[in-house]
Amino acid sequence: MLRFFCLLCLPGFLTGCGPSADAPPSAPAAPAAPAAATAVAPQTVFVDRAAELGIAFRHDPGLSGHLYMPEILGAGAALFDADGDGDLDLLLVQSQVDESVAASAGGSRLYRNQLTETGALSFADVTLESGLHTRCYGTGVTAADFDNDGDVDLYLTCWGANELWRNEGGLRFVEAAADTGSADPAWTGTAAFFDYDRDGWLDLYVGNYLEYSPAIHKDCHAASGQLDYCGPLTHQPAPDRLLHNEGGQRFVDVSGASGIASGMHAPALGVVAADFNGDGRLDLYVANDAYPNHLWMDQGKGQFADEALLAGAAVNVDGQPEASMGVDAGDYDGDGDDDLIMVHLAEEKATLYAAAGAGVFEDRSLPSGLGQISRGYTGFGAAWIDYDNDGWLDFMVVNGRVRMDPAQTARAADFPYAQHMLLLRNQGDGRLSDVTAVSGPVFAEERVSRGAAFGDLDNDGDLDVVVNNANDRPFVLINQIGQDRPWLGVRLLEHGRDAQGARATLTRGDGRQLARRVRVDGSYASANDPRLQFALGAGKPVGTLDVIWADGTREAFAVERLLPGSYTELVRGSGEQNTP
Repeated sequence: MLRFFCLLCLPGFLTGCGPSADAPPSAPAAPAAPAAATAVAPQTVFVDRAAELGIAFRHDPGLSGHLYMPEILGAGAALFDADGDGDLDLLLVQSQVDESVAASAGGSRLYRNQLTETGALSFADVTLESGLHTRCYGTGVTAADFDNDGDVDLYLTCWGANELWRNEGGLRFVEAAADTGSADPAWTGTAAFFDYDRDGWLDLYVGNYLEYSPAIHKDCHAASGQLDYCGPLTHQPAPDRLLHNEGGQRFVDVSGASGIASGMHAPALGVVAADFNGDGRLDLYVANDAYPNHLWMDQGKGQFADEALLAGAAVNVDGQPEASMGVDAGDYDGDGDDDLIMVHLAEEKATLYAAAGAGVFEDRSLPSGLGQISRGYTGFGAAWIDYDNDGWLDFMVVNGRVRMDPAQTARAADFPYAQHMLLLRNQGDGRLSDVTAVSGPVFAEERVSRGAAFGDLDNDGDLDVVVNNANDRPFVLINQIGQDRPWLGVRLLEHGRDAQGARATLTRGDGRQLARRVRVDGSYASANDPRLQFALGAGKPVGTLDVIWADGTREAFAVERLLPGSYTELVRGSGEQNTP
């Protein structure tokens, strides 16, 4: 019975059994075309090459027939440089662990990127030799060098005790959650590393979901009366935790001392860390399922206060909380600060909170077109992504219902929750247009998509996407168009690791300024490429690349050091100008 519980208890968010149910729409309403929108010719933006590239994986939710909540949430993925060779390797999180097969095949899988100098891309399964034998019912993952040894470590979120996999170098991992005090026993939906006290060591925010187990499972039903998955309102939320990094050796729970524990408990499914009010300290935005979202503003001296309601980012424009899952922060309108975007249930809509300065946000979901386009879809993995390298951050979201679709049920589908992905193009005037239907055949394929990791797999300057599809095989979506425009890439380093939370601004030859944040967090249950990509336009960049490090220190790097068409590593302290 113990193994039974381990296999069936996973992370879950879910819509409630009542009015928040994810009933499929007859047809999502299409937004009116923006007056200034330019037509986009059909083009294949992404091609799924998972099988061709050697990715032999299938997510297993452990379907029991009882519709336990964890089964519907799926799992995430991580894009990170596991072996330090300059390209992105891939971890696909497995939920159910089959202990009857070899250890390496029963859990999450690690694939090494074998990118050649000529650009040929392929992957090899190195799970067995890496020692990365996961045992928990996995829900998500985040990646960062928590001990500052130059190797990227992994934190696996689970139903049950989370796992911390310390990268020992040489593509070898050792599980260290118990030794480091990071094995949170709750059902964890999301997690993020960030250095909140600016001591050079990455701390850890653990966003927990619900207090749930099969022993306290409740039955919920669809409108048809059929048994269906429950939502988060059927169980109590589990409290989030903030763990302070003690010199890369141990984590200490400071949830109470920091003020995090004083907030309303809510089921967390997404988190991003950024300086939202420009005071030089990293704040946290937490996307909660069916509860108001949190905006934990760093007050200094290790203290946080939830200012989401005052900032206009706790609930939607109608004053209602929504089922927030995937979330990201990025400068979509080109004004230099990070705007928030998050996705919800089919009967709700995705939300765009545009930063208005000083940590205040405006809901632009409707004027941007996002609200109309996203209705009818239940979103999970999501990100701001400049897919065509024109300098404007577009938006991509992968979808999948959490309430059954009667049409799919009638076709005898064994997992009747599939939907297709959405791709929205930034028009450059604050509006987003739906280019899904003209962006390639893969956008017509319906899956129960969950985690999505965004990164440049082939080092050609555009972002590719890995999608972990629940109860199915993954997508490995290779970008076909972004590499055709001029670009340059930057990897910012401090303390021997990626400078998470740092922000860089590049001035293009046409005078446009592009601001990008070093981030692994965001999306849903996944870890993204920490490198920065800048679309150059027709001219060469001018002046300097201006960096604000996570502790507020500023540094400038001459653009002559940046080689277009490649990634340049910039180490803190090696710039031409450095100011407090």
